[in-house]
Amino acid sequence: MDALVTGATGFIGSHLVRQLIREKHKVRALVLPGEDAAALEEQGVVVWRGDLSKRESLRGCCDGMEVVFHLAGRVTDWGTKKQFYDAIYTATDNLLEEAAGKAARFVYISSIAALGCHRNLKGVKETDQPQKSGIPYNDAKLDAEKLVKSYHDSGRIACTIVRPANVTGPGSVWVRDILDKMKGFLPVVGGGGQSSSFVYIDNLVDGIILAGTKDIAKGNIYHFCDDWNISWKQYLNDLGSFIGKKPSGSIPFRLVFAIAWVCDMVFTPLHLRPPLSRFGVYILGRDYDVDTAITQKQLGWKTRVSYKEAMEKIGVWVKEVYSKQ
Repeated sequence: MDALVTGATGFIGSHLVRQLIREKHKVRALVLPGEDAAALEEQGVVVWRGDLSKRESLRGCCDGMEVVFHLAGRVTDWGTKKQFYDAIYTATDNLLEEAAGKAARFVYISSIAALGCHRNLKGVKETDQPQKSGIPYNDAKLDAEKLVKSYHDSGRIACTIVRPANVTGPGSVWVRDILDKMKGFLPVVGGGGQSSSFVYIDNLVDGIILAGTKDIAKGNIYHFCDDWNISWKQYLNDLGSFIGKKPSGSIPFRLVFAIAWVCDMVFTPLHLRPPLSRFGVYILGRDYDVDTAITQKQLGWKTRVSYKEAMEKIGVWVKEVYSKQ
């Protein structure tokens, strides 16, 4: 198939591109003007320069594409509402407008956070009602999902929504950022017994491709969360062991959330990264093990890489990268 990938230089996008190339698909990547795309071009990817915030720069990028995989967006735990809505909602609107009538299918990579990251999500199904939380990332993702669904329901383009859990793998933020923080002070939240709710990058890429190629996926939403059942405390201890570190005790959820709230209110308006964020505390203090029964039944998806295998691969990456520091 001919596929357009946005966010192709990011963590998930780069892995998706590599797997599509392995499967002999033709890939076009939407890349910002001036962004380094040498690694993509070396793989045979056709690079298209455009800016998702500028609709006119997208003209022609979807021509001849069978599937558009839209991954680009603001992926972080802090920022203003405008920053998130510009990078997530407006960008998705611009791309959908360009893709409608040109590409055959549109796969939007959302997040389980769209369900409402302020609450426990254990067992929540794709058919359950999502909630806004006041966290800009959460709310922007949910509004973007509604936009995608409106394009599908109106018949403008066949759409599928993918909601990954916390994505880990060699070099992910859940490896690199945590190890960097462990060099200083990184406690667990509320005892650390909450599920880490991970999906390993290879497992997620399997699911994204299924969502973009199976006819049954048109018009549907899918959750991707591995069946690892690993707590944050165990994950942090296992990850920290690669560099001889471990979590620095435990902080009660309410206390750390109150601190994060103050940090968000003080630092974000100044466009400075807060030392703690409400979104980050929610992730560490809530159980996001969403239900994946529909995904497994309709797409035939399952956890292919086990927790043990994933940590072995992460360990190799850590040894290679951190031994040079």
